[in-house]
Order: sequence, then C-alpha cells, then structure tokens
Amino acid sequence: MLNGHCECQRIQIEVDGPIEDFSFCHCSQCRRLHGADYATFAGVKKNVFRYASGQDQISIYESSAKNDRAFCRVCGSTILVESNDEPDMVYLSMSVFDGDPARPTGYHAWVSSKAPWHEINDDLEQHDGYV
Repeated sequence: MLNGHCECQRIQIEVDGPIEDFSFCHCSQCRRLHGADYATFAGVKKNVFRYASGQDQISIYESSAKNDRAFCRVCGSTILVESNDEPDMVYLSMSVFDGDPARPTGYHAWVSSKAPWHEINDDLEQHDGYV
C-alpha cells in the first residue's frame, strides 16, 4: 500500500497497486501549476487509488478540454491529473507520496515546451509532446 498526503495533511491518499507510469512533464502549464521546472507524475490505475480522507477539501481545475487537475483548496498542493483520454488512470503528483515508492523507469514529456533555463541531464527518453 502506498500512502501520501497534501502539505497541510487534510487530504490523505492510498494506492493499493503499483505505479505503472512515471513521467516528468515539462509543459508550460505543469510548470506554472507546480511552480517548478517540471512536474513529476505517477500513473496508477484509477481502481487502486482512493482518498483516505479530505476529499471534501479537493478543488478541481479544468486545465484543458481533456484534463482535470485536483488540488487541496487549503494548502494548494497538486494531488492529481485525470485525463478524459485515459479514463482508467489517474496521474498523482509524486510530491504527495510518503517515502520512495517503487516505480518504473521514467521519461520526459513535452520537452518541446521545457523551460529555457532547465537542462535535462539524464539518459531517460525524451518526447516532444504527450506520450
């Protein structure tokens, strides 16, 4: 079982299954919403994810026609992204997890939109857009 929480700990999450997708998104939207050079996501099957508490503290931001982003309305922590293109998956912000959960090899997405000051210094796959 994987556990996690937002910064103020009002929202608690549980994942009873493996992280199936591990990505570093460099799109301008993720950069703005995370306040960082890129956002790191763990893709899990929707049926193994649940809010253990604090679901009433979630706000949803429809960031595009296909993506909804959930964040804590109190502390602002990004919790997850849900995509209409992948209704069986949720993409949790790695920042909410406790510890160092097992995950597959990662990759970089939307490298075509990366911050000009950020240099990618690893050998992971790089994709210009959505994977």
